Amino acid sequence: MLGTAESPLRVAIVGAGPSGFYAAGHLLKNKHHPDLVAEVDLFDKLPTPYGLVRAGVAPDHPKIKSVTRVYEKSAADPRFRFYGGVELGRDISREELLDRYHAVIYTVGAQTDRRLWIDGEDLLGSFPATTFVAWYNGHPDASDLQFDLSAKRAVVIGNGNVAIDVARMLLLTREELAATDTAEHAIDGIAGGGVEEVVICGRRGPVQSAFTNPEILELGEMEGVDVVVDPADLELDEHSLAALDQAGEATARKNVDILRGYAERPLTGAPKRIVLRFFVSPVAIEGDGKVERVVLERNELVAEGGQLKAKPTGERETLDAGLVFRAVGYKGVELEGVPFEERSGLIRNEAGRVTDDSGNHLAGEYTAGWIKRGPSGVIGTNKKCAHDTVDELLHDLTTSHLAQPSDPDPASVDALLRERVPGLVDWDGWHAIDAVETAAGEPQGRPRVKLVTYDALHEAAAGAGTTA
Repeated sequence: MLGTAESPLRVAIVGAGPSGFYAAGHLLKNKHHPDLVAEVDLFDKLPTPYGLVRAGVAPDHPKIKSVTRVYEKSAADPRFRFYGGVELGRDISREELLDRYHAVIYTVGAQTDRRLWIDGEDLLGSFPATTFVAWYNGHPDASDLQFDLSAKRAVVIGNGNVAIDVARMLLLTREELAATDTAEHAIDGIAGGGVEEVVICGRRGPVQSAFTNPEILELGEMEGVDVVVDPADLELDEHSLAALDQAGEATARKNVDILRGYAERPLTGAPKRIVLRFFVSPVAIEGDGKVERVVLERNELVAEGGQLKAKPTGERETLDAGLVFRAVGYKGVELEGVPFEERSGLIRNEAGRVTDDSGNHLAGEYTAGWIKRGPSGVIGTNKKCAHDTVDELLHDLTTSHLAQPSDPDPASVDALLRERVPGLVDWDGWHAIDAVETAAGEPQGRPRVKLVTYDALHEAAAGAGTTA
């Protein structure tokens, strides 16, 4: 019987971010299936685990990163294996996974950004927030990028936590950055930059913003930074007032209260400012080869189809700026051979079961996290999402919906990958990387000094004698 010591349930998870680890943990220790015997192999194209916890969470938020302690407990299980530096479609195919596992769970997240689709979006000085976040977090794909941060004013498009992270990081001092695991090149770039004002623009109102309370509250605690909010933007229309009265809108109500506090707070004349604008959308980015201005159009909220939508009013203004970061959402990227909906940027699925064009469940294939439901929620949101998917998978143990691998021997995939992937990194290899980074950070009072190139990461992992 599958799922027993004699015949373990073999599961491959593609993507070692929060969703991948939550899925692994739920498979390895499931209170609803205490007798289940599962073996989990977790793959990631990077040599390092943890996904956006390592490469997306702002460096000055170390408490959020402490969630990795939970993931380490799953990794300590003898039935868990990590394979870093393995990319689906390049190093191993979907078909080869299904030939070696009873189930495959895709948890690759949303790896790219959504565009604004306006004139001037690709001018020098206009960037996706995803790229900037990867750069200051030391992602090896972004380590050689160059950001000219000499402009005095930056505009961030978007009303979510990523927009706030970008704004805050641009204004931190060298001393504040140096206490974090911000990449060394980013500390020099940001501290040596000239940004004095960041304008965060949202197309709808404060009630519809996607900030969480701690993020918006943190802006008011920054040293040497005034937070500016126009009281007129807090004069709520009837639809927004009605929305605040609805159950489940506690976050929005608190956000509005915080914003009202900023609007009433006297400015101190601080050397730096964060300006929160609402009801404006960028319609063009202008400049002679580089960003010099952003054209904004005023919006009004209209109720359509049960939703409040931003409708352009035709009223425009031009804002001088030398930098633009778009933080209007992440978008998933198609995996080779896996059904994908281009418009939504999601793997085609029903309750986590991957489906074909006709809605039929593909045996043994599942998905969880942002690539399943879209880029929403915080890190913890992925826990329930991953658990829900695993529960569906375990339900399928009693049906014919799992794959029928011809070669489920754990040694088979291990031998295959060690032959194909010269820089293969296992969990001991990650521990070696972690040891090098933390040792480098300790004398400086930092949590770690990140290795930011593939060569450096592989060299550190090789020190454990665990790369093939």
